[in-house]
Amino acid sequence: MKLRDKVCIVTGATSGMGEAIAKCFSCEGAFLVLSGRNLESGKALEAELSNAIFVPGDVTDPSYNKKLVQTAMENYGKLDILSLNAGILGLGNVQELPIDTWRHTMDTNLSAIFYLCKYALPYLQKQPKGNILVNASIAAFKSFPNHPAYCASKAASVALMKQMAVDYAPNIRVNAICPGPVDTPLLWESAKAFENPRTAVENAKRTTLLKRLGTPEDISKLVLFLVSDDSSWITGTTVTIDGGIINT
Repeated sequence: MKLRDKVCIVTGATSGMGEAIAKCFSCEGAFLVLSGRNLESGKALEAELSNAIFVPGDVTDPSYNKKLVQTAMENYGKLDILSLNAGILGLGNVQELPIDTWRHTMDTNLSAIFYLCKYALPYLQKQPKGNILVNASIAAFKSFPNHPAYCASKAASVALMKQMAVDYAPNIRVNAICPGPVDTPLLWESAKAFENPRTAVENAKRTTLLKRLGTPEDISKLVLFLVSDDSSWITGTTVTIDGGIINT
């Protein structure tokens, strides 16, 4: 059990990659504080995992992020790992994109990382080994039609990760993953930026070198590696997990 007795906050835990990460962490012995907006899904996951507490709310609210940290400390007495997965798309080209949508996308995909880290770092620093794992995207490096807010926010999240890795070494490791096309609700929502969404997803699948979409479980296995002692000499690094699509 690679995370035995570790206390982890997992955002975006009510669906897709975040949910798979929460389940993986639970199987590896971690205690969890789960974040998400879907109350029904969050409560169901809380009941399924038994070693988890679900705290519903919006990660764009600084006070909610503070509450997540307080929940971990009040219930488990420490904090070891942040797994940051909350994200939205904010579709539309620059001319069409409403300013409020731009702001909300940046708040969700970037500012929320800052908020949670700000409140969590004092407690992570008390542990001999703390970990922060940012779930970014290949959109940090590869542009997609009608995704300006998403691409910009993901690139910025990678830059923020690298900067934090400098400030908080050596006892806190900070890394990011950049998934490609993973079969989640967000992928299908992203495909709406194209004329034929289903064809867009099929094209993404065919374009990967491995000729398949990723699964949330593929992502959770990489995240587990990066927050466990198996990767104890890795920090400030971005790991792409995309079936090779970025090379095509």
